[in-house]
Amino acid sequence: MTGRPSTGTMVISAVVALLVLLPAFGSDFFIDFVMTRTMMLGLAASTIVFLSAYGGMVSLAQWLIFGVSGFMIGNAVAEAGHGLKLGWNPWVAVIFALGIATAVAFVLGALSARTIGIYYLMLTLTYAVIGFLFFGQVTTFSGFGGVTGLDPPGFFLDHPKRLYYAGVVLSVIAYVTFRAVARTSFGIALQGIRDDPVRMSSLGFNVPMHRMLAFTLAGFVAAIAGVLNVWWNGQIDPTSISIGPTLDLLIIAVIGGIAHLEGAWLGAFVFVAANNYLRDLPLVDNIGITEARFNTVIGALVLLIMVLSPDGLMGIIEKVRAAGRRVLGGPTGPTTAAPEPRLRRTSS
Repeated sequence: MTGRPSTGTMVISAVVALLVLLPAFGSDFFIDFVMTRTMMLGLAASTIVFLSAYGGMVSLAQWLIFGVSGFMIGNAVAEAGHGLKLGWNPWVAVIFALGIATAVAFVLGALSARTIGIYYLMLTLTYAVIGFLFFGQVTTFSGFGGVTGLDPPGFFLDHPKRLYYAGVVLSVIAYVTFRAVARTSFGIALQGIRDDPVRMSSLGFNVPMHRMLAFTLAGFVAAIAGVLNVWWNGQIDPTSISIGPTLDLLIIAVIGGIAHLEGAWLGAFVFVAANNYLRDLPLVDNIGITEARFNTVIGALVLLIMVLSPDGLMGIIEKVRAAGRRVLGGPTGPTTAAPEPRLRRTSS
């Protein structure tokens, strides 16, 4: 039989087609402030999902690398104001920022490669705290209150739709790359390390190296998201990489489903849409939802999703799809690409 595209592939293709056509009928606000932000945050959150789903590493350092990339862009392109004020060409600044951020990811990945579980989570949280304090206190790189007035390259300047399309293209590339890596010998070994690192080590695999390289790859993708963010935002300051945004990125991954790459962008869309529209609902002030209480609303939303499905929104979608298949008498396999099945332990 010929290789017919799976249902999951067709669904993903349809979503990508919708994203490409969205500017034709979506409002400027929706495209520029909701969907563009969704692409950036989804790209960053996908690195958490990749490390967790395929490597068993829940990292809280991704937002730090995201911020390092943004600060390096700011220091490289700014000609006046705060920071190093190097005044470089914006595209040269991108190469510089990605190189520095990826190098930071490599070092942090090497330092944390031998820790697992809650210790890995806490160590990466420590990285995030150190990064926040560093940029908050070393004004040589962050200035007094951040680096401002950062315009994107001329190709994107005054063309916000182009920045949106850049986010879509880079998100698709990241998704395909992560899925492809998971099917290589490196990715399969990484999944084996996720399931039983001791056994994989005894088989001759270099466990720390695999973890370090996976963290570096995820850091590179997070750095790309950081470049898009500083182009979109026009400035970056230490507060933007504080613990609050760090946890927000983890919440985004959890909302969408930390075991599904697709969930990174789904969670980002829900988070950004709630942030932009929830406060504007009729009579919302009467039930106590104010600017200061938005995090409480997000917490309640996460709690509700976790009660309904520990796999987040993607898990709920899978349950609904499976129920529909049972009613129609069809197969109940997954419609979207999920992480590879966990390896089973066998007796020696």
